[in-house]
Amino acid sequence: MPTDIDRKLGVDSEAAVLVGVELPGDTRSEEPLEELSGLAETAGAEVVARLTQRRGTPDVATYLGKGKLEQLTQLVKGTDADVVIFDNDLSPAQVRNLEQSLEVKVLDRTELILDIFSTRAQTHEARLAVELAQLEYALPRLKRMWTHLSRMKMGVGMRGPGEKQLETDRRLVEKRIVDLRRDLEKIHKRREREVEGRSDHMTVSLVGYTNAGKSTLMNRITNAGVLAQDKLFATLDTRTRRWSLPGWGPVLLSDTVGFIRDLPHRLIASFKATLEEAHQADLLLHVADASNPAVLDQIAAVYTVLEELGIEQKDTLLVLNKVDRVADPAELTKLVERYPSAVTVSAVTGDGMDQLTRAVSEMLTVNFVDADVEMAIDNGRLAAFIAQHGEILSRTHHGDRTTIHCRMPRKYLGRISDTEATIRERTPAVAIPDAEPKPADGNFPASVDDVA
Repeated sequence: MPTDIDRKLGVDSEAAVLVGVELPGDTRSEEPLEELSGLAETAGAEVVARLTQRRGTPDVATYLGKGKLEQLTQLVKGTDADVVIFDNDLSPAQVRNLEQSLEVKVLDRTELILDIFSTRAQTHEARLAVELAQLEYALPRLKRMWTHLSRMKMGVGMRGPGEKQLETDRRLVEKRIVDLRRDLEKIHKRREREVEGRSDHMTVSLVGYTNAGKSTLMNRITNAGVLAQDKLFATLDTRTRRWSLPGWGPVLLSDTVGFIRDLPHRLIASFKATLEEAHQADLLLHVADASNPAVLDQIAAVYTVLEELGIEQKDTLLVLNKVDRVADPAELTKLVERYPSAVTVSAVTGDGMDQLTRAVSEMLTVNFVDADVEMAIDNGRLAAFIAQHGEILSRTHHGDRTTIHCRMPRKYLGRISDTEATIRERTPAVAIPDAEPKPADGNFPASVDDVA
């Protein structure tokens, strides 16, 4: 594939000027370009200047107004910048026009995020997902990459090299996209089978804004030893570990890729397999950085992504992390008043861990029901299923029938066929079982690593 398409658009060790255009409806509480600055630094760039503008609508040609473009040109020259990064999504034409005016490389928000993902992807699955997202981003921009070549037309079969090369590039990229989608679909189906294979156990999934401390929290409560850094998108690959809840027993806890405001849709689609853990989880732990001034915006952004994934209706517990870094206790008080059901913790110091485990146990217990299951007295298979997935409280025999009074998760109760048993629910259970029964083989995995 030609280097024009395969070129690395990274910003490692480059001087960067950040640009943001605030449009009507932008209600972010954070400092302008603060998050973009973190993204640029995560990518390895050195931020040398910032420029913002408020506009009713973006300029069709350059996104910025004429006066601001002239100011940006002088700023780039004065700082000897290597790259200009916009906190907005630009069209291919706008990128071309800006690069011609500024004479430096121009990246938009999506391209910067894709670059970070490409450097952080470790597993085969993550690398495929990032490559797919990058190629889907590049496909409509191929034409702009070849404007420097001849477009001379001399009849059928005699077109200029630029047009011929563009067509070749487009075919290669489109074929590669098809291949990547096929490979990722295979991975997704395998991941679905893997996750469904754990359906015998209650599962909890960590979700949240990038750099909210999900991996640090996972290390704190499971000793998982997963990578935890104070950087954006430190985790791109799912890890699953056993979490022994006091007074409950073992559940499976999974870490997931962090979300971000305006997360590119192509990335959400590409990481569909990685996010399968969140789809199948019995409970979501939404981890938020309580010390971040933009925490309200970040919480809202996560719920937006959950809605796009179709899992916004799942049982969710908000975990306000990093309380040890909150400068003003009054701000934390306001946050707790706004979200009274949230749990405040510090994954670094361990504060609030007991409260968190109790809250998780209580929320998982909500999904338990008391029920009487009447079945044939010789149905040993069904009796074993109830014993494996729930707690048998009593048995009553009457003729060739037996009634088992049990407490078990509703999802398992729903798997019992009406043809082999009659189910009558009692008052919903409120007590937390002493421990979740182990699988039939008696072995619960010490850790579960998903391998793409």
